[in-house]
Amino acid sequence: MTLTLTKITPAIGATVAGVDFSRELSKEHKQAIEQALLEHEILIFRHQEITPHQQVNFAANFGKLHIHPIYPVLPDLPEIMNIDTHENFLPDNDNWHTDVTFSTTPPRAGILAAKRLPSAGGDTLWASNTAAYDALSDSLKRSLEGLTATHDVTKSFPKDRWGTDDAFKERYDAAVKKHPPISHPVIRTHPVSGKKSLFVNEGFTTHIDGIGQKESDSLLGFLFAHSIRPEFTLRWQWQVNDIAFWDNQVTQHYAVADYLPERRTMHRATIVGDVPF
Repeated sequence: MTLTLTKITPAIGATVAGVDFSRELSKEHKQAIEQALLEHEILIFRHQEITPHQQVNFAANFGKLHIHPIYPVLPDLPEIMNIDTHENFLPDNDNWHTDVTFSTTPPRAGILAAKRLPSAGGDTLWASNTAAYDALSDSLKRSLEGLTATHDVTKSFPKDRWGTDDAFKERYDAAVKKHPPISHPVIRTHPVSGKKSLFVNEGFTTHIDGIGQKESDSLLGFLFAHSIRPEFTLRWQWQVNDIAFWDNQVTQHYAVADYLPERRTMHRATIVGDVPF
């Protein structure tokens, strides 16, 4: 079968039909998915009733899998993050963020499967950082070129949320020690397409290096707000067994936490990436 793609918005996203995540992925389908991901930055696959092991097997076609240093994972399958949000485990991904930019090699991509959903709400938004970069003035692009910014794990994973819980304290302390604040380019070049994109996010970016804090706060505040303008984004209303596959190098996302006290459970596989340049 050939893949059928339907654009979701002009800037970002497409739905994909014609592939079954529970079966071995053909070379032709793998190449088609990689090309579609380059073009659309996030792909949505519907009606994919898969096990966590099948999700891992699918994700492994696209690279080595990342194990999150802090967030809960499935006990017998640490490559799958268990994003199980309810009254006793409140959300902390309800902000705009690019996954794991506190790492030397932030993930290439994420693959998120919807397992349990509330009766209403629980949508996820994605934004295209390439579209946001393209919309900047040429003078601002030139001024941002060559700048770096610091990313810090503790901004989205603060000690009072994770480091005091006995279930996570040891992992949290080890993660913070292993991942000290790190700098990445403010403007990133995609390693395959060569396209440029913004590479700062509200979840982990703390300041722009080499300038004063007030100037940094002002510039980051503008970039954060600019990058999530509606024309650069899509909002996905999940159905159980939907799967989203996004390019983490050029996007950011926001999980809307409007459904409590109901419960929302998602499984995520994460593909290791490269050093940003």
